Amino acid sequence: MSVEKVFNEFGKALVKKSKANLKRLDKNASSSLSKSLEYDLKVYKNSFSFSFSMEDYGDFIDKGVKGVGGKKADGSKWKTKKVTSSLYRYKSKMPNPKFFDKWIVRKGLAGRDSKGRFTSRKSLAFGIAKSVYHTGLETTNFYSKPFEEEFKKLPDDLVEAYALTLENLLVK
Repeated sequence: MSVEKVFNEFGKALVKKSKANLKRLDKNASSSLSKSLEYDLKVYKNSFSFSFSMEDYGDFIDKGVKGVGGKKADGSKWKTKKVTSSLYRYKSKMPNPKFFDKWIVRKGLAGRDSKGRFTSRKSLAFGIAKSVYHTGLETTNFYSKPFEEEFKKLPDDLVEAYALTLENLLVK
């Protein structure tokens, strides 16, 4: 088995499992993150390069973002989401509410006030942004887990592939 074939199988499995995780975790509202998942393999005469790419915000979805916590207006505490070993965290700046506008439409959400009247989508987006700022984004590992699983499979395959490639070079 060639190095190229081993890494192509690694890349295809990584993309497939990552997309499946996004769907299973319901983190694929617009499908733009899922559609952006891809790998690139370049094989040269004496080396190769392998890269994996996705939308910039994919890393936040994968690793999570720690919220600031704090107290709500009614005095109760914000319950922060579970974030494991992420370097990302909100400090003093809340996410921009405009990023939640299209998401609200796709999810079919409609906010209501305490009297049951509908609120504007702009108000709902602000409320969601404030909630995300305080509670954070939980870790999903939609990409990290498949990478670890597939990476564990690589060494045996690579040893075999390098042996075959070397054998082919020696024969020629």
